[in-house]
Amino acid sequence: MFRPILFLLSFVFFGPAFSQDKWPVKPIRWIAPYAAGGFADIRARKLGIDLAKNLGQPVVIENRAGAGGVVGTDAVAKAAPDGYTIGMGNLAALAVNVSLMKKLPYDPLKDLQPVILIERSALILTAGPALAANSVQEVIAYAKANPGKLGFGSSGVGGAHHLSGEMLKLRTGIDMVHVPYKGGAPAAADVMAGHLPMMFEMGYAAVPSIKSGKIRALAVTSSRRLPLLPEVPTMAESGLPGFESVNWQGIVVPAGTPRAIVDRLNKEFNTILAMPEQRDAILATASEVGGGTPEQFRDLIASETVKWAEVVKAAKIQPE
Repeated sequence: MFRPILFLLSFVFFGPAFSQDKWPVKPIRWIAPYAAGGFADIRARKLGIDLAKNLGQPVVIENRAGAGGVVGTDAVAKAAPDGYTIGMGNLAALAVNVSLMKKLPYDPLKDLQPVILIERSALILTAGPALAANSVQEVIAYAKANPGKLGFGSSGVGGAHHLSGEMLKLRTGIDMVHVPYKGGAPAAADVMAGHLPMMFEMGYAAVPSIKSGKIRALAVTSSRRLPLLPEVPTMAESGLPGFESVNWQGIVVPAGTPRAIVDRLNKEFNTILAMPEQRDAILATASEVGGGTPEQFRDLIASETVKWAEVVKAAKIQPE
């Protein structure tokens, strides 16, 4: 008479661990919080191919765009913490929007579990024919001599383009005018056409125009020079020590996801990021390959939250 009871007890106590050991046993949903065809979406789809091979289950990319990454990131935060929903989390959704927006539907460090950093993407301070400056120091000198007359473009309020420009203003005390566009492409087009003096542009978007001579690269915002543009100095080398502004993205899962699953995902992504094809694809977009532990990614999110909160507050940035 005790055997059925023992069987039921063993299922109650050991069943979840058993199913966890067998994970994954069904397709995994990967939420990309931006539109199809965008930078995050393309990266997710490329990495998802190898993740599916390594896990032995399909990985389905789901685009949930809206509110600067908030809609998709919130969907990840509110998903079941069973390892079958992962998401691409980036700078805006995980570190900037906390201070930029009055209320987020999720807490990045309480409702989400960081898994791994995928990449860090530098920006490039670019100038077009409307600006005669050939260095950061010449930009600063011009802005000081002509307060309020130098404009810089961005993809919109609160993005990496905008924040980089505001950081330059705060570090140097210069007066520049922010000119927000609905996307980085139209802003870059106006820089090339001479309608806009300059902007901090994402490396993957700026490099082709720099190589073709349509715009000039004055400096990169990463701590090291870019292999694709070894002749272009960093902002620190240009006289602004400690200036670093990178747009990054990584993998997050709902808080409460079993640690064994988090560790398995971390291991698989570290393996995938070490593959020559994946590494080359990331480096080709002027980005730095990520990797590391969940704790290292969490520390990055926490430190970036503090850094950009100071910029948002000092610049009095308000969401559109």
